[in-house]
Amino acid sequence: MGGAYAVMGGAYGVMGGAYAMLSEAGLLPEASCCRRCALPPTCTCARGAMLWTLLLALLLLLLLQAQLSVCLRDLSSRSFSSPLESSSSSSSSSSLNATQQRLPGAIIIGVRKGGTRALLEMLNLHPQVEVAKAEVHFFNVEEHFRRGLDWYRAQMPFTLPGQLTLEKTPGYFASPLVPARVWDTNPAVRLLLIVRDPAERLVSDYTQVLHNRLTQHKPYQPLERLLLRRGRIDPAYKALQRSLYHQHLARWLEVFPRAQIHVVDGDALIRDPFPELRKAEEFLELPPRIDPGNFYFNSTKGFYCLLTAGHDKCLDESKGRPHAPLSAAALKQLCRFFRKPNKMFFEMVGRSFSWC
Repeated sequence: MGGAYAVMGGAYGVMGGAYAMLSEAGLLPEASCCRRCALPPTCTCARGAMLWTLLLALLLLLLLQAQLSVCLRDLSSRSFSSPLESSSSSSSSSSLNATQQRLPGAIIIGVRKGGTRALLEMLNLHPQVEVAKAEVHFFNVEEHFRRGLDWYRAQMPFTLPGQLTLEKTPGYFASPLVPARVWDTNPAVRLLLIVRDPAERLVSDYTQVLHNRLTQHKPYQPLERLLLRRGRIDPAYKALQRSLYHQHLARWLEVFPRAQIHVVDGDALIRDPFPELRKAEEFLELPPRIDPGNFYFNSTKGFYCLLTAGHDKCLDESKGRPHAPLSAAALKQLCRFFRKPNKMFFEMVGRSFSWC
């Protein structure tokens, strides 16, 4: 409004200046002339004065219109371009902040040596999935857990709204404290459990430990010496304990509904990845984006590798490592030991597996 008043004042000033110039030039009639006219309708002076007044009024209106148009354009520019710039800035800021580290919407909880890395890498083929590259061990390592959720979130990848953050830590499955901790953090989280033949898993578990000890030049014991005590299976052997799937799953089912835990067949995933991944996509409520063309069988390695955007990727050399030797008699005894625990696990998940 201040600008409008200034415009009007300027217009009046222009009109006054014009009136003075006309008067000095003798182009305006004298007031005395009008006073000498007895009959205003026949007085030329009066009519001239009225004409000049009308012309000046018209000039004033034109000046006001022009100046007000400029003023309104300026006000309009200030009123509307400012929010747009603010919106643009906000949009830019939102765009920058749209990618942020979020807590996982899904976790691969196990099992150790069950194919968790393969499952993670294969699900990462999906455009709506971003994965934590390293095992976080937040819920099962006290030092990490005490650091709090901000630390946990900082270990996650940056994601866009609508993308799923996925982490995997196989140690979660067999850790007694983890189910309640996960629930307290996010009761809506989806859990993926990939399992394989428990006897094969046990041997693979031992093979990894053996490899690590050999690399570090540490002493080791043969598998059968750890597995058998006085010729019978030793149920206290840690690697065997990890293969008792029914015991660990029971703890998770005390906290989470069965519908929130999806069981992946690790043996089937290695033989033919696509069917198991399609089931995982459905469980995670992801649109189907992974297809058979994303995989090819590497005959040298003996398992499937990933193919995406013209590039192939195989799991590291530790995957597919030859297993430590175990006698046929010991393997048979091990399979017999697992028969009852396996049956209990099948009943819990409502699904059977071709094990031993």
